[in-house]
Amino acid sequence: MRYTPHTERDVKEMLGVIGAALPEIFEACGIPERAGSARSIDGITGGILSEEGLSALETERELKRIAAKNKVYGAVFLGAGAYNHYIPPVVRHITANPRFVTAYTPYQPELSQGILQAIFEYQSGIVRLTGLDVSNASMYDGAASAAEAVLMCVADKPGDILISEGVNPEVRAVVAAYLGGTGRSVTLAPLTEDGLTDAAFIAARGNAACCLIQQPNYYGNIEDAKAFGALLNGNGVRYIMHSYPTALGILASPGECGADFATGEGQPLGLPLSFGGPYLGYIAAREKYVRKMTGRIVGETTDREGRTVYVLTLQAREQHIRREKASSSICSNEALCALAAAVYLCALGKNGFRAVAADCFDKAHYLAEKLERAGLRLKYKNAEFFNEFVTVSDSKKSSRILKLLDEADILGGLKLNEREILWCATEMNDKKQIDGLAELVERV
Repeated sequence: MRYTPHTERDVKEMLGVIGAALPEIFEACGIPERAGSARSIDGITGGILSEEGLSALETERELKRIAAKNKVYGAVFLGAGAYNHYIPPVVRHITANPRFVTAYTPYQPELSQGILQAIFEYQSGIVRLTGLDVSNASMYDGAASAAEAVLMCVADKPGDILISEGVNPEVRAVVAAYLGGTGRSVTLAPLTEDGLTDAAFIAARGNAACCLIQQPNYYGNIEDAKAFGALLNGNGVRYIMHSYPTALGILASPGECGADFATGEGQPLGLPLSFGGPYLGYIAAREKYVRKMTGRIVGETTDREGRTVYVLTLQAREQHIRREKASSSICSNEALCALAAAVYLCALGKNGFRAVAADCFDKAHYLAEKLERAGLRLKYKNAEFFNEFVTVSDSKKSSRILKLLDEADILGGLKLNEREILWCATEMNDKKQIDGLAELVERV
């Protein structure tokens, strides 16, 4: 307990509330018994935090031993929110510059003109990508960006909060958690048999405060986002479009679809899978919502000598002034991750980004064709998809398929149940990998 500020009295009071003793909690968490002593927090690390400590060499060896437990697959066909994309070397080269290596926005921002310019370029890239008017300096992750957009929508507007069942379940859970203290609840809009959001269900709730649609949705299907924009705008319902950014290379942008807010996970924009992070969430909005925008916004201006300078045009106003009445507690951003996204977008350019999206689309459709020949069938035959899709099998168990692929150094899709798998393909999957996967599936 030496690393926490809690006293013995604090700990006893907390344990009294939950009605459990410390050894029982350790048992429930699977923390092992240390030889010759009672369970302790130290047990979590397997003894790395020993009383004696370790030398630098011993620590390096121990960390390498732990890292060696990771399995790096030769081919990846798993998506569901995090995607395996090629990252140009220039991204790591620039982000490794010590002047840029910072986790968050600087706390004396105007002194850090380089970082502010990088964030400004990131914001400009997100604005072009989403077709909206303003972007902030980034959020912590895509789920947080969706939740913050919902909070901005409902802060001054009553009514239902509609979220499609096609939205990633993890995003839905984060939105529900953010709404926990507001007294507002979520109404889920079901999917049709074609795996698309039920427009009739949403139309029947024309007095809703906002509606969150994912494009493409969690099952890979491309929603009729423009039709939802016309429907929601006509009813005065604020429209949040949560998009896979790579797909926007060939699909209509949120701005073109009539969205008020665009949100999403920025990981595909130059960030590795990294066991789940750190990532960044992007959020953009129409100009009329700029005063509601959470977090920081970097602007470009000139100083007294006419030189271009960058400043925090809008930043955490509510947190500084309104405090407990604030609609958001975000006052920083993932600056280094945002820099990676800016470099990635600049390195690819408009044509390169579109080419990556088209490659993902083509390879996913080739994969779907090969899997159908291998004995699987598409669950949603009447819905178009981008680079993810669900297959169904009547005789081949999902666990058996994925185990066989794992043994062949292939990370298969996401098991939805024993009959259904959510597959993904990106530009990283070549024809040889796809053909090899299909051959293995056919053997099952």
